[in-house]
Amino acid sequence: MNEEILATVHASGPRRFIGVASLFLLGGLLIYIALAQPPENLFWRLFLFVLGGATLWLSEMMRRATLMTVELTETHLRCSDGRVIAEVSQIASLDRGTFAFKPSHGFLVRLKDKAPACWQPGLWWRLGRRVGIGGVTPGPQTRIMADMIAAMLARD
Repeated sequence: MNEEILATVHASGPRRFIGVASLFLLGGLLIYIALAQPPENLFWRLFLFVLGGATLWLSEMMRRATLMTVELTETHLRCSDGRVIAEVSQIASLDRGTFAFKPSHGFLVRLKDKAPACWQPGLWWRLGRRVGIGGVTPGPQTRIMADMIAAMLARD
């Protein structure tokens, strides 16, 4: 883990606040509706409670996830908690086009082999052969990281 960090991406403070606060308010609003004006049908009342609770849980997941950073080294794309997002040697291509299925202010990496699904809301996700970096992150940071990965791919 003593590798030199070439680039980092961390959550932008205002974007992080807006994202977490929006999810928190939505969850609170759903629970409030279930309590203040409950639907007649028990199913819908339970649905509002479950959806509100899930949204509050998601806001807490996002709050925790956006405290971390994404780091690029010569060999790994990893999270600051030490979790490896992708090996650089496994990266097949990089996509940061306008119409790419990528996070906001981010980029998409395609891997050579499938990897287990994982998600850090607002920061990165991995599903099959695709890894998305971005969300509540600043565009210039993700652009620098994407440029460095593109240079690594061109070098190999």
